[in-house]
Amino acid sequence: MSPTAPTTSLSPDWPCQVKSPGSRDWERTATRWLRDLLPARYAGYSPLVRHHVLLARHAQIQVQHEIRAVRVALQTSRAELPTLGVAPAVIENTIRMYAMELEQLGRLARGVRLVMEALMDDGPSPRRTAAQRR
Repeated sequence: MSPTAPTTSLSPDWPCQVKSPGSRDWERTATRWLRDLLPARYAGYSPLVRHHVLLARHAQIQVQHEIRAVRVALQTSRAELPTLGVAPAVIENTIRMYAMELEQLGRLARGVRLVMEALMDDGPSPRRTAAQRR
């Protein structure tokens, strides 16, 4: 372990693609990960490129909108997909897919929040208890 790497453990929600806060190049890995969460067209917007906290904020908003979209798709699947001629087995698989995607998006949202907090704090370890995440 390098002398600059933090010795505390990270939250299980910390994204594995992002180095620990305080370690060498951690902010670079954080911004790369955050940019990957956004549509490609946002890569050229200078405020998001220059200000990592703005990038994190936008990624947070983007993920929350995706969560809402998947919830709507999940909640309306049984009523709307049959009218589109989708077979019952496909509907069930689609519902399972949406449920898995909601779990993944929830993990992403928690990771974005932790990265944003670390960027704002400029490096303290993003450890949190279950009570703090609520």
